[in-house]
Amino acid sequence: MEGRRFNNNRNGNFNSAPREMHKAICSECKQECEVPFKPTEGKGVKCRDCFSKDRPPRNNFGGRSNSFGGRNDNRRNNNFNDRPREMHKATCAGCKQECEVPFKPTEGRDVFCRDCFKNKN
Repeated sequence: MEGRRFNNNRNGNFNSAPREMHKAICSECKQECEVPFKPTEGKGVKCRDCFSKDRPPRNNFGGRSNSFGGRNDNRRNNNFNDRPREMHKATCAGCKQECEVPFKPTEGRDVFCRDCFKNKN
């Protein structure tokens, strides 16, 4: 693993230098491993295999859910999101059709319907 580069930002760019690796003992399989951070004494460390085994599977949206706006669906479980989302009427800047959006449109700023927004990006 030494010399391996790790993704360090949201843009998908890689660091220019390899990240410093530190030796550790996996708290699950008890094998020696290397981790990209300095282990804290008294806290368990997992090797790549054990960490991946316990991690929920990723979806195809870069870690985001498939909900409108790319927000995590778990956010909807908060108290302020228990009520139905208030929708606002707007005219799509792309297809000029009337649509509903989950935010109050700001005058002078373009608003796109779901289809035009999807095709725009």
